[in-house]
Amino acid sequence: MPDKTPPLPKPVTEVWKPELVRLPQLTFARLAFRKFAHGLVKFISWLFLRVTIEGLENLPQRGPCLIVINHLGDADVPALISSLPFTPDALGKIELYDLPILGRLMDWYGIIWLHRGRPDKRALRAALDGLAEGRIIVIAPEGRYSLSGALEEGANGAAFIAYKSSAPILPITLTGTENENVYGHMKKFRRAPVHIRVGKMFRLAEQASARREAMNEGTSRIMAALADLLPEKYRGE
Repeated sequence: MPDKTPPLPKPVTEVWKPELVRLPQLTFARLAFRKFAHGLVKFISWLFLRVTIEGLENLPQRGPCLIVINHLGDADVPALISSLPFTPDALGKIELYDLPILGRLMDWYGIIWLHRGRPDKRALRAALDGLAEGRIIVIAPEGRYSLSGALEEGANGAAFIAYKSSAPILPITLTGTENENVYGHMKKFRRAPVHIRVGKMFRLAEQASARREAMNEGTSRIMAALADLLPEKYRGE
C-alpha cells in the first residue's frame, strides 16, 4: 500500500531581513569573485562527486532564462554550478545568510535572498529585474529539500516570475545528490555518483483564465517538465 501520510507543511522563514533582499550588482569585484568561486566549486565537486551530465546542447548561450531545478540535498548547488559554463544568479533562503563563512561567501557571490513561505515582493522584483537585464536565474520551485526524495508540490513563485518576465524556462534535474548518498560516499572516501539532465527550454503561454488558476497551471507545467526528466522513483505525484 502506498504511503498516504500527508507531507509536512512547507517551511516559513522566521527571520525577516528585507534590507538584504536585492538584485546583486555585477561589479568588477563580484564578477571576479564569481569566476574564482566557479573554479573552487568545480574543484570541490571533483573531489567529492562524480558528475555526469546530458543535454548540454540545451543550455542557452545567453539570458534571459529561468532555470528550474529539483531539490534533493546539499550537493545540488555545487553539482549544478560546477557543470554550467556560466555563473548564474540564484534565489536562496535568507537563513543561509547567517551561516558562518558560507553565508558571507554566498553574499559576495550575489544571491537573491528569499524569505520562504512569506510574501516576499522584493525577491520577486529582484528576479524580474535580473531577467529584464538578460541574466540567467536559478530557482527551486519545491522551496526545500524533498523529504521523500521524489518531487514535492511546487510553489507558484517560478510560474509568477516566468509569466511576468516572459522569459523562457529551462528545466534541469539532479539525481544522486541526496545527503545520505553524498555523505555516505564521503565517509568511505569515495566520490558520489551524480547525474544531471538538462531539458529543453519552453515558455508559459499567456492565460486568459483567472490569475490564481494561471499560476497553478504554470506551476503544474513546470513540475511536469522536471518529472519528465527524472527516473520514475524521483517523480513523486
